[in-house]
Amino acid sequence: MLGRKKNTADQIAEAEAARAREDASTTRRQPEKKGVPTPKRSEQVAARRRPLVQNDRKLARAAQRQQMADQRVKMRRAMETGEEKYLPPRDRGPQRRFVRDYVDARMGIGEWMLIIVLIFLFASFVMNEQMRIVVSQILWLFVLAVIVEAWWVGRTVRKKLDAKFGPENRERGIRFYAAMRALQIRRLRLPKPLVARGQFPS
Repeated sequence: MLGRKKNTADQIAEAEAARAREDASTTRRQPEKKGVPTPKRSEQVAARRRPLVQNDRKLARAAQRQQMADQRVKMRRAMETGEEKYLPPRDRGPQRRFVRDYVDARMGIGEWMLIIVLIFLFASFVMNEQMRIVVSQILWLFVLAVIVEAWWVGRTVRKKLDAKFGPENRERGIRFYAAMRALQIRRLRLPKPLVARGQFPS
């Protein structure tokens, strides 16, 4: 009887020691905050199985919309400051920056085309027929001059880019990019001009 009781006591002591070691290892793996009850094993397993991606589609869409809104704000700010990182792909790169600086540094007739056309449209309501015909012919000559200027600007920019970056490194669409910017009113150009008149890039 004494031997049986001794064996039972030893077994109980070993079981308590094993339980203490298990609790200590669990505490080391997952330290708990003071004053917070120890979570149940089922809660710990559920937390480990919880996915990193948000399951709620509404929250995911809201997060995506917020991210897109932040990106638009950064892009709008880059249009004002010329920050390269957040510019749209069509305006990004040293060659596009060179083209913008060159076009913004010159004075051209193309940037006045929209204003002159609007003036003609409003003035045509008070003109007689003969005067309207004469002014319209002058307007067509002006439009032809603007087209020639746009072609000349694109050609000049291409030559300057070839001299600076090399013909083999010239990006496609540079001439069209320069011509379209030359046709815009300077104050309405985006990205905003960062050089003054006559301040041509080297």
